[in-house]
Amino acid sequence: MNSYSIRARLLFGAALVLVAFLAAAGFAVNRAHADSVRAAHFSRMQGTVYLLLARAELDGQGELVLPPDVGEPRLAVPASGMYAGIHNLARKEQWRSASVLGTDPPLRRDGVETGEWLNEVVTHGGRDYLAVSFGVKWETGKRAAPLVITVAEDASEYEREVAIFARTLWAWLGGATVLLLLAQVLLLEWALVPLKRVAIEIGRIEAGTQSRIEGSYPTEISGLTDNLNTLVAQERDRQGRYKEALSFLAHSLKTPLAVLRNALQSPQDLPVAVRQQVKRMDEIVQHQLGRAAAGGASRFSTPLPLAPVLARVRDALQKVYAEKELQFTVHCPADLAWRIDEGDLFEVMGNVMDNAAKWAKSQVAASAMRDGGRLVIEVQDDGPGFSDTESVLHMHVRGDERVPGHGVGLAVVNDIVRSYQGKLKLGRSGMGGGSVRIELPAS
Repeated sequence: MNSYSIRARLLFGAALVLVAFLAAAGFAVNRAHADSVRAAHFSRMQGTVYLLLARAELDGQGELVLPPDVGEPRLAVPASGMYAGIHNLARKEQWRSASVLGTDPPLRRDGVETGEWLNEVVTHGGRDYLAVSFGVKWETGKRAAPLVITVAEDASEYEREVAIFARTLWAWLGGATVLLLLAQVLLLEWALVPLKRVAIEIGRIEAGTQSRIEGSYPTEISGLTDNLNTLVAQERDRQGRYKEALSFLAHSLKTPLAVLRNALQSPQDLPVAVRQQVKRMDEIVQHQLGRAAAGGASRFSTPLPLAPVLARVRDALQKVYAEKELQFTVHCPADLAWRIDEGDLFEVMGNVMDNAAKWAKSQVAASAMRDGGRLVIEVQDDGPGFSDTESVLHMHVRGDERVPGHGVGLAVVNDIVRSYQGKLKLGRSGMGGGSVRIELPAS
């Protein structure tokens, strides 16, 4: 199934987040500016209310009197966009500014308590107005009258200011969005360069012009490249073992087959020759197949609990060597686990413990433990021990031909241990017999 590339995913995600953030920021800034402009208009109109209060007077009959010039030029120009009205609640009369001529602005007559300010946006006659109303009990000498003073302003000027700011804001934000997206594209291209280099190196490995990933990469990718190198090395090691096993097998079988061909010319020697050469070929085949099948170290495998495997090998050998009445002891922590192929572990422990059981007089002891970053497996017996600790690890060599079995067991074990970059040591055990010590490093 096709899927979007990492570049497309990152670009789409970054663009979506960026556009959403800038849109939200632009909306918030535009809203804040609109509120600020509206508040500034209301504040200016409140100043006009105070100006009207300073000019207002009551005559002897309590009638409201204002001079022709109230100090605000726009109130003297008809349809100027700013309008004012003062309503005398006691006499049911209303004063209106000259600017009201020919218009019908929303000037309040009531609904405002004494000392109360009322700021509002009013739609009247198909137009929007900003209006500020103030209720006051006006006193002049011994006369007093409840007044409602209203200053209204056509909202078109306010809306024009907001629209101009919004256009400017969105133009700048749009430009910033484009620049940031371009910067993100360039940054993403730069950040993905190591991945492109890895892909190029893998292509070279596939083409056979390079043996491993050699470049130096950032911390986030170095773990991937290290694992790829390990995987490539393990695969080549496995292929090498297959080729080597087939080559050795073909070469090693030549001699037994030649002997059998020669034996055909001497019928009296044929049965003995057949038995000997079939036995030899059996050893050769088992050894080479064991080498080829060795799994080898793998950091990708699941850690295998060791105690159950050692217990199964012990139980099987107790049945095989029931006549010798051997005492098998296994010491292994229940929680000890290691990255090792289960088949390899059975092959190693089966061969080593079986070899110890063949030579043991009464005891075989196996132990497994973690020593720092290594796994240490040791098998001991109370037999005569190893007379030769070098050649026994090579093919066709057995400690005593009288003991049944193939002389390839420890050689196979040695090859498997080496495939895990480990060491196999033969020596004298504390029981007086042989000791096989296997050390495996962490994969």
